[in-house]
Amino acid sequence: MAASTPPISAIIPLRAGDQADDKLMAELQKYDVEIIVSSEGTRAKSLNTGAAQATRKFLWFLHADSVMGRYSFNTLLHSLERYPARLHFFDLIFTDGGPKMMKLNAVGANFRSRILGIPFGDQGLCIRKDLFFKTGGYPEDAEYGEDHLFVWQARRHKIQPQSVGAKIGTSPRAYSKEGWFSLTLKRQHLWMKQALPEWWKLVTGK
Repeated sequence: MAASTPPISAIIPLRAGDQADDKLMAELQKYDVEIIVSSEGTRAKSLNTGAAQATRKFLWFLHADSVMGRYSFNTLLHSLERYPARLHFFDLIFTDGGPKMMKLNAVGANFRSRILGIPFGDQGLCIRKDLFFKTGGYPEDAEYGEDHLFVWQARRHKIQPQSVGAKIGTSPRAYSKEGWFSLTLKRQHLWMKQALPEWWKLVTGK
């Protein structure tokens, strides 16, 4: 699988005036991944538009500041080959420069994704293109948490989350700007508030 052109389209949503990290772009180009940068006003619309433009079999949704580890890409390829009908995600780490407590956030994120089966968008979600559109894509009417809601949609369509077994990095700058405690508390409240009704839909089949 890795010897030929990889069947992966990387989709990177951007806000107006932003640009993807040069190191990330160089890394993707090194592996001959199709790169689609999308800026359509809202994050969900950018993600869906990018997915519609993709020409390869798998869609890999990345943040503009995502940082891949040395073996991240090849490990993803093996995971896609073994479990092509699952929703793949990476273990999360935070890059340097943020509050000292960020390691706790990474532990929490990886518990949530591996044990509870709820990865978030900064964990490099990757899914087969036909399955993505089967779920309905990212909800463009969501006030927040479109990545989180997409995962629940996938689970309701019997698409199982699958850990790739490799790490992906993301920036802690929002925590540095807003404060570790206040932002951590805010995000925990928001995702649990959103998760409870989604869990109920999953267990009741509604």
